[in-house]
Amino acid sequence: MEYVLAQVGVAVFAISGVLSATRQRLDIFSIVVVGLLTAIGGGTLRDVILDVPVFWLEDLTAFWVAIAASAMTFVGIRFILKLPLRLLSYLDAMGVALFAVQAIDKTLAIGHPAAVAVVMGLITSIAGGIIRDVVTHRPTLLLSRELYATPIVLGGILYVVLLPAMASPLCRLLAMAIIFGVRAIAIRWQLFLPLRLTLKIDFHDD
Repeated sequence: MEYVLAQVGVAVFAISGVLSATRQRLDIFSIVVVGLLTAIGGGTLRDVILDVPVFWLEDLTAFWVAIAASAMTFVGIRFILKLPLRLLSYLDAMGVALFAVQAIDKTLAIGHPAAVAVVMGLITSIAGGIIRDVVTHRPTLLLSRELYATPIVLGGILYVVLLPAMASPLCRLLAMAIIFGVRAIAIRWQLFLPLRLTLKIDFHDD
């Protein structure tokens, strides 16, 4: 089940990458590349930081799933674009939730503490989206006021706290539901974090 969810997460991120790239009028090769980078970018960065074999080099299934999902999305883009405009954000939220929990599981499994696992969950979840936004010249969600990283951190902390006392599958589903739910609510009702305080300092010549 966990393996299937991992591939679902890859596909969802690839689709979100293609939907973003399509608005830039790119050719099919460029669009598939964006989908691939979005899908595997976060996991690749995570594995490099943890100094473990890169997940898609050990098992090419994720690589091919990302390519297939990207190509199929490109072919059916006319139908997909008729869906609500918030689809990209909801798909991104779903992929973020899946990737965050999987990254935490992997980090804990190789012996790192819970705090490191939560950070790896955050990096895995947002890196692909950042790459997607940079390549397609979209405003990066991480640097916006939107509730993007906050739900990941909250869900990750909840996961590592409850994991010792709760069955792993149930705890995993709960954490993913929290991450996706908070993000979806923020998208639906356009919730934002408060603006940061800005200090104005005047420099005068002596």
